[in-house]
Amino acid sequence: MKYLKYYISTITILSAGYICTLGEFFPLVFFISFSLFIIFGDLILKGDDKKHNYKYNLFLNLPIYLNLPLLILFLMTVVFILGNSDENVYSIFFLDILNIDLLHLRESIYFSDKIALIALTSLFIGIMGTVPGHELSHRIKEKFDLFVGNWLLSLSWDCAFAIEHVYGHHKNVGLLKDPATAKRGENVYKFVFTAIIKEQIDAWKIEIERLKHKSLFIFGFQNKLMIGYSRSALIAVLAFYIGGIKGLFIFLLCAFTAKSLLEVINYIEHYGLIRVAGEKVMPRHSWNSNSVMSSIYLYNVTRHSAHHEKPYLKFWELDAYHKAPMMPYGYLAMLYMTIFTPFYFQKIMSKKLAEWDKLFASDEERKIIKAQFL
Repeated sequence: MKYLKYYISTITILSAGYICTLGEFFPLVFFISFSLFIIFGDLILKGDDKKHNYKYNLFLNLPIYLNLPLLILFLMTVVFILGNSDENVYSIFFLDILNIDLLHLRESIYFSDKIALIALTSLFIGIMGTVPGHELSHRIKEKFDLFVGNWLLSLSWDCAFAIEHVYGHHKNVGLLKDPATAKRGENVYKFVFTAIIKEQIDAWKIEIERLKHKSLFIFGFQNKLMIGYSRSALIAVLAFYIGGIKGLFIFLLCAFTAKSLLEVINYIEHYGLIRVAGEKVMPRHSWNSNSVMSSIYLYNVTRHSAHHEKPYLKFWELDAYHKAPMMPYGYLAMLYMTIFTPFYFQKIMSKKLAEWDKLFASDEERKIIKAQFL
């Protein structure tokens, strides 16, 4: 069971691929059910604070590797359904092999189903793509893992993440210059757009410095950002081939939405926390969560305090740190709350920050906080 729980993403994608093609209302019902399953699972189930020992790492990595082809398959199915292409090889394959008529489905589903498909695809890219891509991007000495991780991140046009997150965010977390650390009271929508732009700029600075250090051409084939953009462009070409110009637009919309969801998560994970420049990153510099469903779906990225303290550890090696600063709810509940009721998020987090200032902050960090709000 300790291995099988991490295959829930694989099962979810396969289930969604089947249920969402059954006809009208099914995509909407699946999206709502999927969201409630995670949110209420986090609320009802006792927090997961155990750290298991595993012998067979392949069975922990396998579901992450499987996410890549399954996500592309699900994405392209949605691209065709919501696209404007005629019958093609993709739709014929579904009809002949799987007995699923994607053209009929395109004509029969309602507008609410289309919105649900876009929302679900964006969530899937974030949960089953970006999060495991983040996990693999930290394995800088394991070429196959980096290869899969970069392709997972390409689904949201986020090749910059593998560079800026590993070599920028982890070094600068909690500092004012870190684009992924939200300030107290900062507007979440503004944060998303500024973070996306600043992370791209920082990633380019880091990559240019690396290339210069190795005396390599900045815009050559060794530029990791150029390679990353090429991966995303290839997926875009595939989306255009399968779904037409409208299908291409759907892919770009889902990619942008997934990237925006990542930035909302970044906003939540370090909201209002402060660190003194030059001091070691400690568990107190991240909001932690041991919510069960979030932890399983997100490959323990919820144990964010341990991840930032020891970023070289793999997801199954992270400690729960139940004495670290804790999020009030699970990840998906926090995500929806922040997007749709940001005023309520800031209200409940103001109480958590007051607690952090009193119980976790160092004297120097309290001075920084006081200086910022004078």
